[in-house]
Amino acid sequence: MNHNLLEICYLIGSVTFILGLKMMGNAKTAKKGNLIGAIGMTIAILGTILLFEGQVSSLIYALIFGGIAVGTVIGWTTAKKVQMTKMPELVSMFNGMGGACAALISLIELNHHYHTVSAESSSYGTMIAIVAGLIIGTVSFSGSIIAYLKLNGTMNKPVRLPSYNILNTVVMIAVLGFGAYFVYDGGNMTLAYLLFLAAAVYGILFTIPIGGADMPVVISLLNSFTGLAAAFGGFLYDNKVMLTGGILVGSAGTLLTLIMCKAMNRPLSNVIFGAFGGGASAAGEGAEVKGSIKDIQVSDLAVQMNYARKVVIVPGYGLAVAQAQHTIHELEMLLEERGVEVKYAIHPVAGRMPGHMNVLLAEANVSYDKLVEMDDINPEFEQTDVVLIIGANDVVNPAAKSDPSSPIYGMPILEVDKAKSVVVNKRSMNAGYAGIDNLLFYDPKCSMFFGDAKKALTSLVAELKTM
Repeated sequence: MNHNLLEICYLIGSVTFILGLKMMGNAKTAKKGNLIGAIGMTIAILGTILLFEGQVSSLIYALIFGGIAVGTVIGWTTAKKVQMTKMPELVSMFNGMGGACAALISLIELNHHYHTVSAESSSYGTMIAIVAGLIIGTVSFSGSIIAYLKLNGTMNKPVRLPSYNILNTVVMIAVLGFGAYFVYDGGNMTLAYLLFLAAAVYGILFTIPIGGADMPVVISLLNSFTGLAAAFGGFLYDNKVMLTGGILVGSAGTLLTLIMCKAMNRPLSNVIFGAFGGGASAAGEGAEVKGSIKDIQVSDLAVQMNYARKVVIVPGYGLAVAQAQHTIHELEMLLEERGVEVKYAIHPVAGRMPGHMNVLLAEANVSYDKLVEMDDINPEFEQTDVVLIIGANDVVNPAAKSDPSSPIYGMPILEVDKAKSVVVNKRSMNAGYAGIDNLLFYDPKCSMFFGDAKKALTSLVAELKTM
């Protein structure tokens, strides 16, 4: 009876995961989708604990529910307190914890395997699931920790060891060979811990040379690793809901990774082995930046905005840093009251993680219909009177189209230089996350509106209200 009820719980969990993921594809239903998925997970967890047919002591129950309570408090408190600018770091850390859980499950199951299963009856299938979960989960864990350190600025420069591409490839092959030998030989716990250590080293070597501009892609890829590790756990336990959840996370992360690579016009192998995004000193090795920059005063910008027919806003990480999403929404509503058409141009890799700008603007109740993807908004720039760029840099750099020596050459960008007027809000002339200069700033149609985004936009709103 309990087994049948448990299967029903797992079925409910699997269905809610699928429905929740589907609803999260639309900003209007994303919150509800997240809640539905969480409810399904709760049902699956409680079903597993309460409908287990074996003997479980009161102490074990106390430890299980105590661990759930502690984890819930820590997770809830952390998520509630985190600032939007720190959301990518939080995603990396949570993803790393998922990978660590998968690796620990494999280590525990190996220990259990050696104590309960004789060598003659050992199953290759079981060992493959255990070892694959151990390797993939550990790589995800150590790689996510490095990604976290890069995102929060602790490791603000990529570290490139001599011949790192060759080194990483050799270590990867060695880890896979070690894992294959472990499955064939049956292994022991000492070898299991060595395999864990080797996989952790590869996760570090895999992530450490990758530059800042590629971090959104890396986060997606590591997320897919965690899902894949969880799926192997589902195979191991014959647990349908764990298998379904792992496959959904793994496939979604993989698809998102490929979509972002396509948006950057670069193959995944180039992201992993090219280590783009750190160390480029200018627009390109042979490029010579010509022209001068010009400032614009808030009163002049207000006049441009007030008499424009169409304004496109390009949000970037600087908007998140300044927590100016509510102010930009106020500006949007003020302009629309005056008959100005306002849209937001969203580049697929803007920010520090996939969908960062969408989440940021949704927090300020910006209508999802006004968020326009790059391919759809680019044809509209020629009919745009003013483009206002808030903290974005690399995703609007014309060097991607015009300078073959630039490391971002070939990457699709928001073609803001086609608009009649471009205004860029930045704190300073420092390079963007990719570490390269932006040719747009020297365009005769471009003006610089220096200052903290929130303060600058607040002054712009105040000036518009006087007109």
